[in-house]
Amino acid sequence: MSNLLIAFFVSCIITILIIRTQKLHWRFTGDSLLDGPQKFHTHSVPRIGGIGVALGIIIAIFANARGSPNQSLEYTLLLCAVPVFAIGLAEDLSKRISVKTRLLFTAIGALLATIMIGAQIPRLDIPGIDYLLTLPALSILLTIFAITGVSNAYNIIDGFNGLSSMVAIITLIALGYVSIVLGDGLLANLSFTMASAVLGFFIWNYPRGLIFLGDGGAYLIGFWVATLSVLVVARHSEVSPWFALMINGYPILETLFTIYRRKIHQGKSPGQPDGIHFHSLIFRRILNSKVIKDENEWFSANAKTSPYLWILTTLSVIPAMIFWRDTAILIVFLLLFTLTYVWLYSRIVSFKTPGWIHIE
Repeated sequence: MSNLLIAFFVSCIITILIIRTQKLHWRFTGDSLLDGPQKFHTHSVPRIGGIGVALGIIIAIFANARGSPNQSLEYTLLLCAVPVFAIGLAEDLSKRISVKTRLLFTAIGALLATIMIGAQIPRLDIPGIDYLLTLPALSILLTIFAITGVSNAYNIIDGFNGLSSMVAIITLIALGYVSIVLGDGLLANLSFTMASAVLGFFIWNYPRGLIFLGDGGAYLIGFWVATLSVLVVARHSEVSPWFALMINGYPILETLFTIYRRKIHQGKSPGQPDGIHFHSLIFRRILNSKVIKDENEWFSANAKTSPYLWILTTLSVIPAMIFWRDTAILIVFLLLFTLTYVWLYSRIVSFKTPGWIHIE
């Protein structure tokens, strides 16, 4: 329990210090680009909230890992996360790091995780595919692709106050719960400690948006969630690999749909930003907000957007928590979740939003 409190309070205190001292570092840390297709705020806000999360998890682990039989793995996981967080923070400060470079550094972190802590996808419970995964090279490549993809997915969904951070907390709680059921104290500890660190940031990000995660925070959290998702399957043969997929259902599906929309439908680079993510459509079409005129209110249109996606996330996470060992059932629920996502998206984008969604 002490590590959870340490992670929360360190993250919380560091985050408020960043907010209170922003006049000193605004030139380097402020999110001053307000007119992009994915910008939904009207004044500059520090985008280095990931520093609080990172320090929260680092100090909590160092304070509690000494003498632990899992000390080496915990320290090594932190080491693997360094290139991921560093490249994201570099982008937050310079605004000049390309998507390809960020993905490359994230892939390096994923490679380190597969080699150094055994975070490697052992199977997919698909005949033929599982045989191919007995080849170490293919298993490692798939794992790197998966971890890098989920890390980037958290950056993609980081568009509104509290969205990415609460999705991470929900997912980490699910991971922690299943880890407790399995008797895996290490993964439970790593899950709940990161959730606590993220919560320390969340209370300053939601609902007012006083600080943003930035690329550093989003990539770090996504990497942590993805790596633990792989580890729970690698360490426990009774856990279905589709559990790891289901608990990350919303960010993964958002990423895949974004790639399809930009590359196939729009004919442009998947790395080029646009303003029609699911969360953007909810903001513009359901909450009827083109600009944040009420940004200074406690619950602006920006803040009202995120709960829609939190609920969507639970539609994937809850079945995963219940049926974590049953591949067939999880596949059915994943198909239902995908159909629900596509149906809702198509209805909203075509101005046919179901009436029950309008809760204002």
